[in-house]
Amino acid sequence: MKYDIIVLGSGPGGYVTAIRASQLGFKTAVVEKESLGGVCLNWGCIPTKALLKSAQVFEYLKHANDYGLSVKEYDKDFDAVVARSRNVADGMSKGVQFLLKKNKVDVINGYGKVKPGKKIDVDGTEYSADHIIIATGARSRELPSLPQDGKKVIGYREALTLKKQPKKMIIVGSGAIGVEFAYFYNSMGTEVTIVEFMPNVVPVEDEDVSKQLARSFKKNGIKIMTSSEVTSVDTSGKGVKATVKTKKGEEVLEADMVLSAVGIKTNIENIGLEDVGIVVDRDKIIVNDFYQTNIPGYYAIGDVTPGQALAHVASAEGILCVEKIAGQHVEALDYGNIPGCTYCTPEIASVGLTEKQAKEQGLDIKVGKFPFSASGKASAGGNKEGFVKVIFDAKYGEWLGCHMIGAGVTDMIAEAVLGRKLETTGHEVLKAVHPHPTMSEAVMEAVADAYDEVIHI
Repeated sequence: MKYDIIVLGSGPGGYVTAIRASQLGFKTAVVEKESLGGVCLNWGCIPTKALLKSAQVFEYLKHANDYGLSVKEYDKDFDAVVARSRNVADGMSKGVQFLLKKNKVDVINGYGKVKPGKKIDVDGTEYSADHIIIATGARSRELPSLPQDGKKVIGYREALTLKKQPKKMIIVGSGAIGVEFAYFYNSMGTEVTIVEFMPNVVPVEDEDVSKQLARSFKKNGIKIMTSSEVTSVDTSGKGVKATVKTKKGEEVLEADMVLSAVGIKTNIENIGLEDVGIVVDRDKIIVNDFYQTNIPGYYAIGDVTPGQALAHVASAEGILCVEKIAGQHVEALDYGNIPGCTYCTPEIASVGLTEKQAKEQGLDIKVGKFPFSASGKASAGGNKEGFVKVIFDAKYGEWLGCHMIGAGVTDMIAEAVLGRKLETTGHEVLKAVHPHPTMSEAVMEAVADAYDEVIHI
């Protein structure tokens, strides 16, 4: 079988790439060894958000009195919550199947390996293409001190589908995966301890955001241990004993299980890279600005490349890649303007430089901050935790960074992304009328604070 383009992997990078390639007139196929949609749709972005929504609704029920409502009897059904999450994921995967069929993309089920001469072997059947795009994604990374057995030491896949809710859980790592599961299990009634190697939780975020999340989590009963490291785990007993090295010395924590959320490992083994001669460095496939590897006709996008390991990045890279193949005029992706979102409660969203990064670059900056406690919409909704923080270049008014923590901020961050893309200045944001009452007003108010024009604080 001969194609113009074959995409290896059908995650949010792969299936989007295949559909865009077909739209551009290429005869396209996608190879998938498991479920269409990859980790994101089946084991990541989508099912976790379904779990988090259930947790959020449960939280609302707990605090019904705060809204003048009386709910006398309510409880959780852990199995039903997990089942709902799986149903949502299954529905999305079927949606991808429909989209691929609608766009006339052939789906080849099986384990694919790239071969020299622009070929792919799928379980013994050979296919060829003018262009082969590798989009095999990543999986949960294992630490030598924390080997996963899938029962007492688990990764995100097992955390999504536990048969029984644990009474106590230790979560190692406080990136997006770690804090999202921390919020979910804590809301469901599990006693949660987070162990983070860095001095702050969500360490890639602005320090003010990290501190606010720590306050919110502690208030909800989550124990947080920063500047700490799990050095060993003992799974020989009924539960787990984790030895944690802290600044004060060693501490042994006991729990039903440990969730390892210490990052990801790319899926680049046993897919034929060595046979083709594709260059890899530090677990990533090396590509140019348009995702070409060192071997002509072979490309790579998404988590297997050095950019941020995010679903929306993989999709954008794939679209750019095939549009370049089609001869369109495209610009390289601006990795400095990629939004990051974390969906615990309160939510976190950010783009651009943190205040610390801006100062380290020697920039003269203006910083503004607006708390949701001063927002009418946040007060009415009972969501007063958090703030919007903005950073501008003092001389030219360039929007250097935007950092948010609070209810619904993952939907608000797009304003900052678009504003930065269009080289919007602080003055222009101020003069763009924001609707009242909305959470989005906090963006305008934070900018006003940066320029000493804030009204409502």
